[in-house]
Amino acid sequence: LSPQRPASTISPNYISDRILCVFLTAFFASKLEHESKHCNGKGFQRPGSSAFDRVYTANQNCGHAYPTFLAVLWCAGLLCSQAPAAFAGLMYLFVRQKYFVGYLGERTQSTPGYLFGKRIIVFLFLMSVAGILNYYLIFFFGSDFEMHIKTITSAISPLLLIP
Repeated sequence: LSPQRPASTISPNYISDRILCVFLTAFFASKLEHESKHCNGKGFQRPGSSAFDRVYTANQNCGHAYPTFLAVLWCAGLLCSQAPAAFAGLMYLFVRQKYFVGYLGERTQSTPGYLFGKRIIVFLFLMSVAGILNYYLIFFFGSDFEMHIKTITSAISPLLLIP
């Protein structure tokens, strides 16, 4: 957003991010339901079942992270640049899948997915901050650094693939 131009339109990449987010949430919920039924009962209260506890905890952790992810994804795409934000969003969803599957094994297997996801959230947050700073630079000083910010974020976003 800038004082001189209207908000950009919604990219198809955002729509694909939302659809993938819904599928991942459904996958996590189905795994939770499967483990719940597998642990001989109908309710979600399974004291002593380590497999169910791992699935339930992984599902809760992923569910608690989505509001933050969605907020920084939309802010980064709206205020800075849509393409790097969409790329980081897709990477984050794949990393969350890795975290969830890693959590089903040993707990140490989920650590790389967690750290990678944290790095992506920080990248999206910094994109949002850069977009907000650019807005205020335009508003107060008339200087627009949007092209520079888009170039930098487009160049940095592939670095998210480095483990």
